[in-house]
Amino acid sequence: MSAENANRGQGRLAGKVALITGASRGIGRVMALTLAREGAKIVVAAKSEVERPNLPGSIHTVAAEVEAAGGDALAVKVDVRDPDQIKAMVAKTIERFGRLDVLINNAGALWWMDVADTPVGRFDLMHQVNVRASFLASQAALPHLEAAGGGHIIVCSPPIELAGMGGKVGYLISKYGMTMLAHGLAEEVRSKNIAINALWPVTLIESQATINFRIGGPKQWRKAEILADAALEIVTTPPKELSGEALLDEDLLRSRGWDDFTRYRCDPDHEPPRIYATAVPKVGRAPTSA
Repeated sequence: MSAENANRGQGRLAGKVALITGASRGIGRVMALTLAREGAKIVVAAKSEVERPNLPGSIHTVAAEVEAAGGDALAVKVDVRDPDQIKAMVAKTIERFGRLDVLINNAGALWWMDVADTPVGRFDLMHQVNVRASFLASQAALPHLEAAGGGHIIVCSPPIELAGMGGKVGYLISKYGMTMLAHGLAEEVRSKNIAINALWPVTLIESQATINFRIGGPKQWRKAEILADAALEIVTTPPKELSGEALLDEDLLRSRGWDDFTRYRCDPDHEPPRIYATAVPKVGRAPTSA
């Protein structure tokens, strides 16, 4: 029996509460449904209250999906660029469920263009939605994670790799800022049993971003379920085991014994190419003085 099948349906998150930003569609939606199947109560946080032709799904449709599957969900409208709305998002979580165990900073803004072709408005948007919002949401969540006896924060960002930054400089500055948050905050809260990790795919993922920006196609994409399964592995691992690491989805799952990734293909006949090297340097703890 494969490890993924052995782990299914055991309610590993029963009694836990997970708050996921950018959860109205795409990767965030799949993460919400995946964690809910393991018993977590889900806070579906995003801007979209109404579906649009190029942006299917909303906080309400995803919350309804969670509840239709037997889960418990709270839909929260939030613009993660607004610090007050971020604080209110966390407050509503505590008011409804009384605790917070998992925060996934999944909301993101994308613009893959050269520096010369990146308007200041796009640059600012990426920094507000990516690194700034992750910083503020993590800050707001920390007291409640500590009160719950520990927990997990995931930021959806890549391991820091300086090769191949051309054409994505503004975007990667914001995303690598998120990864630095994971590395640094992990050290600050290690004694509080709170884990912080960055998580990123080794391939392109089918999402509204890759669809709308025409980045690749089905032959290059995997389904969002692989990231959701990797997130589930992280948040069901004791905090001290992985905290501070920038993790890649396939590599994490392989380390846990998963060996069949064909079900994640968007095109059943093509295995998507990796966009990250097999080995990613780990950022360790700072040395202590003698």
